[in-house]
Amino acid sequence: MALATLAFVTIALLLLGVPIGISIAAGLISSSLLFDVTTLKFICQQLYTGLDSFALLAVPGFMLAGSFMEKGGLSKRLVNTAEKFVGHQAGGFCAVTVVACLFFGAISGSAPATVAAIGGIMIPYMAAVGYDREFAAGLSAVAGGLGVIIPPSIPFVIYGIATQTNISDLFIAGFGPGIFIGALLVAVAKRISKKENYQPPRPKATGREKLAAINEAKWALIMPLIILGGIYGGFFTPTEASVVAIFYSLLVGFFVYKELRWKDVFAILDNTASFVGGVMLAFAPAAALGAVLTMLNVPAMVSQLLLSITDNIYIIMLIVVVVLLGAGMILDTISAIVVFAPILYKVLVPMGIDPVHLGVIMVVDLAIGFVTPPVAQNLFVASSMTGLPIHGIVKKALPFILTMLAALLLITFFPEISLTLGKGLALL
Repeated sequence: MALATLAFVTIALLLLGVPIGISIAAGLISSSLLFDVTTLKFICQQLYTGLDSFALLAVPGFMLAGSFMEKGGLSKRLVNTAEKFVGHQAGGFCAVTVVACLFFGAISGSAPATVAAIGGIMIPYMAAVGYDREFAAGLSAVAGGLGVIIPPSIPFVIYGIATQTNISDLFIAGFGPGIFIGALLVAVAKRISKKENYQPPRPKATGREKLAAINEAKWALIMPLIILGGIYGGFFTPTEASVVAIFYSLLVGFFVYKELRWKDVFAILDNTASFVGGVMLAFAPAAALGAVLTMLNVPAMVSQLLLSITDNIYIIMLIVVVVLLGAGMILDTISAIVVFAPILYKVLVPMGIDPVHLGVIMVVDLAIGFVTPPVAQNLFVASSMTGLPIHGIVKKALPFILTMLAALLLITFFPEISLTLGKGLALL
C-alpha cells in the first residue's frame, strides 16, 4: 500500500501539472505519514545527500559556457566553416546543419540550446536557398538532439551522478553514437533533398576559402579539444572542465570575437540560475525517491516482473527502450533520468548490461523525446523561432525521428558502437 500511495499521489499531481520535484516530494511525504516504511528525517537526509555532489556543478558550468559562446559569435562561425566544406553538395546545407549541431553540442551539452543556436541561423538560410521551411525546422529540431549525445553532455552528467558511473567514460561513449546518428541523419536528409530538388547547385569553395573559414572559427573549433582533451588527458575533472570552458568562452567572446556584451552575461546568468533551480528541485526529491524505492525492494520487483515475461536479454532491452520512449514523451530528459536511471541500473547491470552502455541507451532514447510531443522541447524551440505550427514541423521531421529510432535499436543491440572507443583508449 505504501508503494501504491506513493505512485498515486505522484502521478496524480503530475497529471494536474505540478512540477515533478514537488510531485515526488508529496508522494514521499504521504507514504511516510500514512505507512511505517520510512521517516521524514530520512527523506530530508536523502534530499541533502542527493544534492551533495561536486559533479553536479558541471551542469550550470557547461550551460553557461555554451550560452556565452553562442552570444559570443561561435555558432555562425561553425556554420560558415561547415558550409565551405559541404555546402556545395546536393542537400549540402542539411549536412551543414547536422555537422554544426555536432560541433555546438560538443560545447553546450544541451539540445534546446543547440536548436536555438544552429537552427536560428540555418532555418532562414536554408529557406532562402530553396528548402522547405518546415523541412529545415524539422531537421534542426531533430539534429539538435545530438547536443545531449556528443560530450560534454548534461544528461550524461546527471546519469553518472544518479548511478555512480564514471562521467568521463560516459563522455567517451557518446562520441560513437553521436557521429553514427549524425551520419544517418545526413544520408536521409540528402536523399530527401535530391528527391524534392530543394537546393540548386552551388560553386565549390576554394582551398583558400576553406582555410580562411577555419582560421576565422579556430577559437571555436579548439574549445572542444581543450575541454575533452583536458578531461581525458587527466588534467581536470568534468566539473573542473566546465569552469575552464566558462573562462575560455568569456575570453573568446569579449576579447577575440568581441561580440559578447555585459548585458548578455547578466541575462545568461539569470536564465541559467532559473534552469538550475528547476534541476535541483527535481534532482533532490528523485534521489530520495530512489532510496525509498530501494527500501521497498522495487528494483527486485521490476527484475522479477521482466524475468516473468522473458529471460531473453534482447527482449528485456526492447521493453526498456519502449518504456523510456514513453517516459521521454511526458517527462523532460533530466527528470526521466533521475527517476528511471537508479532503478534500471540496479535491474539491468546484474543481468550483464554495461552501465556505460545503459547510460548511452537512456540518453539516446530520451533525446528522441525532444521531438516527440507532448513535451518535445526542440519542436517548441523551432516553432517559436519560425512561427511555424508544430504539427507541420513534426510531419517533415518524421523521417528523421524514424532514423533516430532505427539508430537507437542498433546502438542498443550492438554495444560496440558505444564502447569500442573507450576500450581502445583504455589499451593505450
